[in-house]
Amino acid sequence: MRTLVTGGAGFIGSHLCDRLIARGDDVVCADNLITGQASNIDHLRGNPRFHFMHVDVSQPFAVDGTVDQIFHLASPASPRGYLLKPLETALVNSQGTQNALDLARRNGAKFLLSSTSEAYGDPLVHPQTEEYWGNVNPVGVRSCYDEGKRFAEALTMIYVRQFNVDARIVRIFNCYGPRSDPRDGRVVPNFVTQALLGEPITVYGDGSQTRSLGYVSDLIEGLARAMESPGTTGRVYNLGNPDERSVLEFARIVKDLARSSSPIVFQPPISTDDPQRRCPDISRARSELGWEPRVPLEQGMIETITWFRTRLGLSAVAS
Repeated sequence: MRTLVTGGAGFIGSHLCDRLIARGDDVVCADNLITGQASNIDHLRGNPRFHFMHVDVSQPFAVDGTVDQIFHLASPASPRGYLLKPLETALVNSQGTQNALDLARRNGAKFLLSSTSEAYGDPLVHPQTEEYWGNVNPVGVRSCYDEGKRFAEALTMIYVRQFNVDARIVRIFNCYGPRSDPRDGRVVPNFVTQALLGEPITVYGDGSQTRSLGYVSDLIEGLARAMESPGTTGRVYNLGNPDERSVLEFARIVKDLARSSSPIVFQPPISTDDPQRRCPDISRARSELGWEPRVPLEQGMIETITWFRTRLGLSAVAS
């Protein structure tokens, strides 16, 4: 099996490359490294079945030889990432998605679009099902990502219906774990970094807004099942953990597990478009993919804190 992973040097993409190499695939990783990290894939570079392409997939690109599967993950994914690179985010989710779909069409390859729970915007339906159309601000500062992903979904379904491309869509809810960028501004990297460095743990707003955090290994299993399971062509799947918690609760959990003395402080919200509640309904993934998250929050958070401690050059805490 020869598999292309766009955005393969990113947090999720690099874990997916690991999974594909482990099962015996020949993996082509395409990334322009504007938010991906070369360090995420350094351990794979000596593997003869791993091939890295430094390329911007929003521009025309070619892959030597044929490909059997394409996981399209290329895009800035954190608010800090896409607010710093809004044009690049819009283009990789529009033109980049078309380029990847055209490659799938030419090769007769299976295709998976990595979309996002941000497609639901600040939801008026809770928990969110795949049938919900969302509540998105089309001209807000986050629209480069939210609407970019919504357009990518529409484009993918055009290729399914008009060109019979074997494609499916996954909407990823908040994911955390080793290799997430300490600087990306999301809840877990922020809280863990601040807790480990003894800095104030910053909660924006009053902390009552909710998120549902899924560990990266669970997500990778869901991506693989969405691609490989029969009957998934043209289907949309929520992949996330329905264990909904408040942001303030996450801050307290991180502080406790990191054995940190950092105070929890509150700051005004950064963006008016920040969703207040976020929780997936994963009934479809359970019934059609046989998938659900397995890693408990505390276990996943301990693994994440351990990785961040090493990443930040800090010594281990004595047990």
